Amino acid sequence: MQSHNQISFPTNYESILERIEAIDPIKYAQTRNYLNGRITYLSPYLSRGVISLPQILNSILKKGYPTKAAEKLIQELAWREYYQRVWQVKGNQIWNDLKQPQQDVAHHSMISTITKADTGIQVIDKEIKHLSESGYLHNHIRMYLSSIICNIGKAHWLNPSKWMYNHLLDGDIASNNCSWQWVAGAFSSKKYYCNQENINKYTFSNQTDTFLDTSYEALVDIYIPLSLQATEDIDLHTQLPETKFPFIDSSVPTLIYNSYNLDPNWKKEANVNRILLLEPSHFKAYPVSEKVIEFIISLAKHITGIQIYVGEVEAIANVYKASNIEPSEKIISKEHPAFDYYPGIKEEREWMFPSVTGYHPSFFSYWKKCERLLNKL
Repeated sequence: MQSHNQISFPTNYESILERIEAIDPIKYAQTRNYLNGRITYLSPYLSRGVISLPQILNSILKKGYPTKAAEKLIQELAWREYYQRVWQVKGNQIWNDLKQPQQDVAHHSMISTITKADTGIQVIDKEIKHLSESGYLHNHIRMYLSSIICNIGKAHWLNPSKWMYNHLLDGDIASNNCSWQWVAGAFSSKKYYCNQENINKYTFSNQTDTFLDTSYEALVDIYIPLSLQATEDIDLHTQLPETKFPFIDSSVPTLIYNSYNLDPNWKKEANVNRILLLEPSHFKAYPVSEKVIEFIISLAKHITGIQIYVGEVEAIANVYKASNIEPSEKIISKEHPAFDYYPGIKEEREWMFPSVTGYHPSFFSYWKKCERLLNKL
């Protein structure tokens, strides 16, 4: 089985479709928690809006897999959709503790040995380096890392979550923020803990005598280990390329693409302007690494006729205003909480369960409604 450290993320659509075709939901369910598990490696394309959740669901069902056999994979996809619904309703509150304050917080900084990949947990340190090099982390490693940071190192989840988001090719504010809060006990009924035995099992390591080499009961009352005590403030920023102002034909609509909407099939045959908008204001608020920006631009270059513009959406609206055309009738985007200030028409995104809307206090309550719909398929 191929090591996850050897996985790359091609940006041409044909390769992405091949990855969808290769999904085996049964093997996924059996192995997904293991570092070399049969996972889909589709999260960067889902997060960036290149493909959609229903696209994957339909592919699975067309292959003839019963919904029960594919339920674990579908459920994991539904977690992503659930977090998006939370963000839709909660808006900027997603940057605060959602259910209750995180308990036992010692500080709001970043733990120095995490950024330096020097915690002493060998596989964790290796994976932190892998994150920096590749922009990707296995989901189980993300949980381990956030548990070590928040529940052992007793950092508040917010700044460490920004640090991780900065690196992730599949960075998704809803999934990232809510998952960190779930681990830290701010969006769940209890904190998530991992010990060395669990890490060894799922990463095929055999390390002993670490600060995690103890029982779960002992971890709850652990003092902050010496290796996690030093903290630092993180300074995250985004390096955006320089671009010319795009050519905009004001007689036709403009489709606004962004880092969360890079769908190459969106109105593919329409006579429109197509602009990937990289707003400095957005990336100042949500900074990402140079590697992430390169990935976004590389995905966009596979969209026929697209122009890349680093600037603010008002500049595009002003082109229409200068021609005495109302921008609200000509600018089209896809609905997204990060870009709800865009002028113009906002089209609905594609959902697996479009009728299950609103806020649900737990994934379980959300999934019960989804499951009823799934059983009818």
